Amino acid sequence: MNKPSTPDAQGTSTRPYLIRALHDWCTDNGFTPYVAVFVDGSVQVPMEYVKNNEIVLNVGFEATTGLKLGNELIEFKARFGGVAREIIVPVDHVVAIYARENGQGMAFPVPSTPGATAEGGAEAVPNAAPSRGLRLARPEVEAGAPGAATGGSDEPPEPTTPRPALKRVK
Repeated sequence: MNKPSTPDAQGTSTRPYLIRALHDWCTDNGFTPYVAVFVDGSVQVPMEYVKNNEIVLNVGFEATTGLKLGNELIEFKARFGGVAREIIVPVDHVVAIYARENGQGMAFPVPSTPGATAEGGAEAVPNAAPSRGLRLARPEVEAGAPGAATGGSDEPPEPTTPRPALKRVK
């Protein structure tokens, strides 16, 4: 039998399915699921929390409202600095999903959209992740964090645990 060589024969992307599976795994084990997102003009997040075209978001049910982990988009509402914000992330812009408590999760390739820029005007850097491993930034203000939900200070909280790191396994 001949296998079709067209791109359609490969099926749809596995990324949204893996994101949902790891989100379920985190939730089932009592961990907090975080996603690292590559930010460009197609991502709707609070730009004041974006650093180096990346933002890390808590996507746990306690930190979000109306979470939808779709095949094309991740959508939810969350509070940042006490202000409710609508978040929309294309699934192909998720560069990692991991458990905050132990760093276990999965990294994905950075989208390669030539000339994409963040709303702040910074040039997007496709494939900027290091080749030996992916070091993820901690969120500046975690959606649903005590300071964020109560309308406290907009200053980011000091991290109390070491930053998680994911290693790419080939």
